[in-house]
Amino acid sequence: MSNVAKKDHVRPLDIRHGRVDMSHGAGGRASAQLIEELFQVALANEWLAQGNDGAAFAIPQGARMVMATDAHVVSPLFFPGGDLGSLAVHGTINDVAMCGARPLYLSASFILEEGFPLAELKRIVDAMAAAAREAGVPVITGDTKVVEKGKGDGVFISTTGIGVVPVGVDVSGANARPGDVILLSGTVGDHGVAVLSQRESLEFETTIESDSAALHGLVAVMLAAAPGGVRVLRDPTRGGLATTLNEIARQSGAGMLLEEAAIPVKPQVDAACELLGLDPLYVANEGKLVAICAPEFAQGLLAAMHDHPLGRQAARIGVVVEDAHRFVQMNTRFGGRRVVDWLSGEQLPRIC
Repeated sequence: MSNVAKKDHVRPLDIRHGRVDMSHGAGGRASAQLIEELFQVALANEWLAQGNDGAAFAIPQGARMVMATDAHVVSPLFFPGGDLGSLAVHGTINDVAMCGARPLYLSASFILEEGFPLAELKRIVDAMAAAAREAGVPVITGDTKVVEKGKGDGVFISTTGIGVVPVGVDVSGANARPGDVILLSGTVGDHGVAVLSQRESLEFETTIESDSAALHGLVAVMLAAAPGGVRVLRDPTRGGLATTLNEIARQSGAGMLLEEAAIPVKPQVDAACELLGLDPLYVANEGKLVAICAPEFAQGLLAAMHDHPLGRQAARIGVVVEDAHRFVQMNTRFGGRRVVDWLSGEQLPRIC
């Protein structure tokens, strides 16, 4: 019997009851079947359909390119407001967007553990596909590997994003200057608390959902509203707002002065953090951004953010100041001032 005839008689994947086995990562017929019947169906686009080991694509003439890569190891894989699949898309799109770039394409690499249910894998891949379609940023190439049972933790996903920077845009963590204004697009701590509550089976009166979202649409609106005025963009993921601002302060060689009362935190997130002994300033976010802008653009930029669904709760939270020590400080609600230092140790494991 020919190879073609044999292939025609291969049983379809049993998505409902099947599990990942070592043959799915061996590069043979089972590997091809997993890719064709699960990944290519969910992520279908003209580049994946070519079946090559990479994807060729055109870029605007003279454009500056941005490339960002990220690995996603969240536990649990599914949580209120999101899951590993959508998180992998949003996280990398946001990394590209924080460079002032328009995201164009993604690649995705899956590391699967032997025995992982195909039904759960399909759920993750379908969520990834839906997030990519909604963002308008397709996954055009990828890879799949399988490790022995006990040598992984279900599924790990690594994604890489490519984008182009519009002419005249210069966004970098090194650009903050004394007198600049610090803006925050919304409430902090939502993602980390949502994941932790699911992991530990904690119940609160109101469900706390992750803020996981692709921010490139908001970024485009902001750049248009303040041409040349947006100096820094950053999404405060691991380590939260506090760690992100310390990173920017170190890059820019300046200090930051925050106003605690101006930083938005949902009451249920604040209550959960108090119960768990956490500081929401250090809890991860997956759908928020920090912007540092020239002072003359601050009011118009904040208004533009308020007009976008992902910036409705945006707030002015502080200013950049001269400080040779590059400290991030905060005026507290009680009239004092404290240093907001780097995150020390691990506050929340595996949340992004």
